[in-house]
Amino acid sequence: MKKVCSVLLLTVLFSACKDSNTQNNPTSQNSMNSNNPLLAESTLPYGAPDFTKIKNDHFNEALLQGMDEKREIIEKIASSKKAATFENTILALEKSGSLLERVQNVFSALTGAHTNDTLQAVQEEMAPKFSELRDAVYLNDKLFQRVKTLYNKKESLDLDAESLKLLENYFEDFEIAGANLSEADKETLKTYNSRLATLSNTFNKTLLEANNAGALLFTDKSELDGISESELKSLKNEEDEGWKLPLQNTTQQPLLQSLEKRATRERIFKAAWYRTDGSTHDTKAIITEIAELRAKKGALLGFANYAEWSLQNTMAKKPENVNKLFNGLIPAATAKAQQEADEIQLMIQKKGGDFILAPWDWNHYAEMVRKEKYDLDENQIKPYFELKIVLEKGVFYAAEKLYGITYKVRTDIPTYHEDVLVYELFEENGDQLGLFYGDFFSRPSKRGGAWMSNFVNQSKLYNNKPVIYNVCNYPKPTEGDPALLTYDEVETLFHEFGHALHGFFADQQYPSLSGTSVARDFVEFPSQFNENWALYPEILKNYALHYKTGKQIPQELIDKIKKSGTFNQGYSLTENLAASNLDMQWHTIESDTKIEDANAFEKEALHKTKLDVVSAVPPRYRSTYFAHIFGSGYAAGYYSYLWTEMLHHDAYNWFETHGGLTRENGQRLRDMILSRGNTLPLEVMYKDWRGGDPTIEPMLKARGLQ
Repeated sequence: MKKVCSVLLLTVLFSACKDSNTQNNPTSQNSMNSNNPLLAESTLPYGAPDFTKIKNDHFNEALLQGMDEKREIIEKIASSKKAATFENTILALEKSGSLLERVQNVFSALTGAHTNDTLQAVQEEMAPKFSELRDAVYLNDKLFQRVKTLYNKKESLDLDAESLKLLENYFEDFEIAGANLSEADKETLKTYNSRLATLSNTFNKTLLEANNAGALLFTDKSELDGISESELKSLKNEEDEGWKLPLQNTTQQPLLQSLEKRATRERIFKAAWYRTDGSTHDTKAIITEIAELRAKKGALLGFANYAEWSLQNTMAKKPENVNKLFNGLIPAATAKAQQEADEIQLMIQKKGGDFILAPWDWNHYAEMVRKEKYDLDENQIKPYFELKIVLEKGVFYAAEKLYGITYKVRTDIPTYHEDVLVYELFEENGDQLGLFYGDFFSRPSKRGGAWMSNFVNQSKLYNNKPVIYNVCNYPKPTEGDPALLTYDEVETLFHEFGHALHGFFADQQYPSLSGTSVARDFVEFPSQFNENWALYPEILKNYALHYKTGKQIPQELIDKIKKSGTFNQGYSLTENLAASNLDMQWHTIESDTKIEDANAFEKEALHKTKLDVVSAVPPRYRSTYFAHIFGSGYAAGYYSYLWTEMLHHDAYNWFETHGGLTRENGQRLRDMILSRGNTLPLEVMYKDWRGGDPTIEPMLKARGLQ
């Protein structure tokens, strides 16, 4: 799997307070009197953050005040002498913390996409405080008893379907969080949660520093033979003589495909592989402590391991079901990868190489194999994929054809960085849909990967329309040069906007059920499904326009792209399975496990699942820089990319047999899935739309494994 995206999780997710703007929700008098712009509602369209006023030193005060206000509200709910009702308990919970959530949405956006020393210091201070506040909510016995009372008589409350789902979600969240523990065990859990929050923040900070420190400086241009002149211009280092190659937060690095000198490729690969191992930015001790603490947390909550606890509200439900998915894919994936390795080894020999294929050779010689087998050169197609044209005439155009969505550029909305683009989106009838921000270029202040999140969440409760952003890490061209994308990067653009559509189409009363507030192994389905339109003939011909001539991409190149679609899929699937397996292995250890050596643990984890049989295929993420699971919300959940890949191929198969890209089909998907948020059991939602359970065959076919 080549995607590195996610739906960004905040440092702490308060399911009780997902609203990020607060129309019709009064804040305290102190908030209104403060000069801190974060403490008052924005007056910009859609409640978008006013980055002309927001400064780094505003966040500490605003976050602390937001926490204080939430604590005060929670205590009032819990200590009320009135009998519990939906309005004074569940709805009050849902409305609590709106100031904090509004501030936290902006804070999380900046700490992910444009951080600095000041924000990192605030982040470090706040991490345990966020954890403590969550515990103050979900481990509050008086509050839980009120929720439990309502849950036990839910059938007699005469609630509408969404309100009933909200009540059920709160009850389940309390139980999962540990509300049934003894007071002594709750105190133990609080110490675990606080320490884990601190460790996760430390991991993210260390990894960002490691990525920046790991950038390689080359002063001899000949070492970079194979890189185009335009790419060299973008890598030109302003401070020192030479060219600086930044590290992406994946094992393989994009430039390895082009670089001709093996010594250069090896140097870059090893810089990426060892960036957080044995250096001043070593994360091994951090990740082992996180894994061990999570195992203890799982046991304290009554489960065999952390994964069992974490998977309760997912589609997979149990680790055994995840492993069943793995076991069904590993033999075919590794067999295909070995075939590919054999082909690449022959290419190495054909080109006069006298060495055994290594990980840093794979992409370089695989590209030669692709050129020979499919006569397709990445440099042939990149001129047809200019970033802004792909976005507007491809991604947005597909949304118009499927869902009737149109757009308008907004240059009057302030952003947090000069590279960020803003668009206003509209329904087919002209009604406002929301604001979309696109932040596409890499920079030292941005963490690796690609993701989507909200500045403002949709909610009928507060009459909020969504304000959503996508973040990517494409190389920024030098001024005057076009931003040309690889086809993988084109797919990423479609992918992330699939997440955005999930958020834009949300149609919920309650913010904590809105949009992408669904399980890990469902949230990637809309995004992966949206990738399918990148190669759809009607869409492709509209956006694949040569940046110089404006001519459509020739059918000959389109055919080559499609024919090469199953190329290198053994490698792609195996590297993903390796990372997914590592995630599950780290999170199925027992509570008394002591991990002495993180690298040895990783090696054994790959060996016992036979994911090391093709030595030239490393995991997509090594444990020491696996940000999804140690610094974000994908712990015991990275498998979700494969799980939802099954769903998205199955869903596209339905489209293909029902007329393809039509407004009718798009509206049906929107009405039955994309607009439903977390208001129905996810497997029921999918089955109702599909007319049956998903099957894995379309995925295997798409991967060329069947």
